[in-house]
Amino acid sequence: SNKKLENNIKSLERRVAVLEGKSGIASPEVSNTPSTPAENLGSNTEFPVMTFNDTEYDFGSVNEGDVVEYTFKFTNTGKSPLLINKATATCGCTVPEWPKKPVGVGETGVISVKFNTKNKPNMQTKYVNINANTKPEVTRLKISGNVVPSEDSNS
Repeated sequence: SNKKLENNIKSLERRVAVLEGKSGIASPEVSNTPSTPAENLGSNTEFPVMTFNDTEYDFGSVNEGDVVEYTFKFTNTGKSPLLINKATATCGCTVPEWPKKPVGVGETGVISVKFNTKNKPNMQTKYVNINANTKPEVTRLKISGNVVPSEDSNS
């Protein structure tokens, strides 16, 4: 059991080393070094950076029952490969899709967000949190708009 855990740790360390562009396994001195907030690192940061064309989308007015979809486009403007761990929405009616493979330096990617307006009348605001190997670790996207109630909602 401990041997399996040790092998898993070594495998993860190798993956991190590859993502960081290093050939060896991270040394204990590196892994125990206190982290520096990204804002203090200035332009020397080695982290990936997600630069979005936009982080908010207003879908205007749509009819209840419609499915609204928007694609947020981004570029990795950082200095190392970008890996999105997960994308979560604040509601089950909102479903994000994101790249599962690393996005290289200078490469672009998309996060597609679908919002099902069924049983969601009136003004709506939904958020998607993107967890990645960036600093800060979470980037927030927002979609909003007015859902015109269907005839069924008025009865």
